[in-house]
Amino acid sequence: MAIKEINGSGNPVIRHKYTADPAAIEYNGTVYLYTGHDEPPAGVEDYVMKDWLCFSSADMVRWEEHPVPLRATDFAWAKGGAYASQVIERNGKFYWYVAVSHGSIPGKAIGVAVAGKPEGPFIDAIGKALITNETIGVPGKNKINLDPTVLIDDDGQAYLFWGNSQCYYVKLKENMKELDGAVQKIDLPEFSEGAWIYKRNGWYYLLYGYDFPEKVAYAMSRSIDGPWEFKGVINEIAGNCKTNSPAILDYKGKTYFIYHNGALPEGGSHRRSVCIDYLDFNEDGTIKKIIMTSEGIAAAG
Repeated sequence: MAIKEINGSGNPVIRHKYTADPAAIEYNGTVYLYTGHDEPPAGVEDYVMKDWLCFSSADMVRWEEHPVPLRATDFAWAKGGAYASQVIERNGKFYWYVAVSHGSIPGKAIGVAVAGKPEGPFIDAIGKALITNETIGVPGKNKINLDPTVLIDDDGQAYLFWGNSQCYYVKLKENMKELDGAVQKIDLPEFSEGAWIYKRNGWYYLLYGYDFPEKVAYAMSRSIDGPWEFKGVINEIAGNCKTNSPAILDYKGKTYFIYHNGALPEGGSHRRSVCIDYLDFNEDGTIKKIIMTSEGIAAAG
């Protein structure tokens, strides 16, 4: 597939495909946007997600679509289901943490893929799941291992957060492919899923899908190990979509809130679309309410 240029302001930012569960990084001055890909057949109201997509931009408005960088079946141990994910760079390599349906262990699992370029292609980094129901001691066919989010702290220690109905976190070794210690729990009000971990000015922020249909709420802490103080809802239900999946990106002096709604024609909870609006902070570090707009953002830079 050749690179496809997408030039259009306003929300949703990607309109030729249904996209969901966004994550983004800045690398060498370029933004890389990673999304899920909703593609249920006509008349089907269910999640049908087989791969993830990658788009890049130098101004957050004009985007280029890259060839599909990763599919759920690229993990030989998985049986499909490309759920929410996040990419992070370390030492010139790019690590993609994804949730998929496990092929032999009941429930969902978290895998990690690696690439030498932000746009991929990515390959399975370890040949097995990083997190399964056996890892956390919660057996059964459930969705508890969803929506991984990762942070490399100022001291170089990496952390992985995830969860559905319960939030978990664990340290990662420097190679980003192994756990480094015991899995811990975080109890948050009405935690549904869609966690996003972020740090700014000595504060840790943990955003997540709140209740169902999902709003976005967050908690703050001075330590990644807590205690976490719940700060409330910052984003209301996104249009006609029952889920939400927040991401935060700092780029060229501004902070952006990236999420999904169901705003495209025929859109909805199973045909979602990624949007971008501004995120602003109060003087005490708390997050101001997100204003969702159809106009979106101006070109960065």
